[in-house]
Amino acid sequence: MTETIPLWAIVVDYVLGMVMWTLIGRFGMRLFLPEESRFFFNRFFIKVTNPLLKLFAPITPSFLVPPLVPLYVAWFFYMTRFYLMPWLLGYSVMGMLSFPLESELARGIAHLIGLIVN
Repeated sequence: MTETIPLWAIVVDYVLGMVMWTLIGRFGMRLFLPEESRFFFNRFFIKVTNPLLKLFAPITPSFLVPPLVPLYVAWFFYMTRFYLMPWLLGYSVMGMLSFPLESELARGIAHLIGLIVN
């Protein structure tokens, strides 16, 4: 017997997942590019994530170096997805690849490389 995840939960998880991965992307970009870089993706990540970083500024520790702040904020989105979403759905435990966004990506990649044949 398989349980279906409600549409609202999938939509919320996809949004939270995209925000989380965008923040992680900004952190990753910062490892290789300066904040002032004109690279399109770098400017996109900065423009999209700056409002979130400002929103989380009151709870961001002052001792964090600026490049780590997006990773710190992404951690909150991860924790929400990993603990709050399953609780809201009534689950006591979630397994590996239980996030709908990452699960769909993993399934798509497996299909592309021939691990899953339909």
